[in-house]
Amino acid sequence: MGRQTWKMAYESPENQQPGAPFECLSIPIVLKKVPLQNSDGTTTLKCGFRIGGGIDQDYKKSPHGYKDNGVYVTYVQEDSPAAGAGLQTHDKILQVNGYDFTMVTHKKAVEYIQKFDILNMLVTRPGVPPLQ
Repeated sequence: MGRQTWKMAYESPENQQPGAPFECLSIPIVLKKVPLQNSDGTTTLKCGFRIGGGIDQDYKKSPHGYKDNGVYVTYVQEDSPAAGAGLQTHDKILQVNGYDFTMVTHKKAVEYIQKFDILNMLVTRPGVPPLQ
């Protein structure tokens, strides 16, 4: 997938406050979950990544050194749908299926990610230069 610009306004996402506008280069990610058989015989759809953060979390306590209350990818499992889709550790999730992740609690972000078989995500990535 190619990169596309997604203008929101002025600040860089590294110091973005919940609901505050910013300008960044967003990266579209389309992640299709895969069914995995559990030990009890039930099937669960897995995507292969973990998140941290949210507006209800204290980012100053993050072991990853994040600088705001955004929702971040904290782990991507090798050979998972997330890895195959191009998701990377420390990506900041801006949207999932059109839902704004810049103003979401951790619990709501987890519930929303679990809700869908396919995740159409917009993320921003550390080291990607800001728009000129």
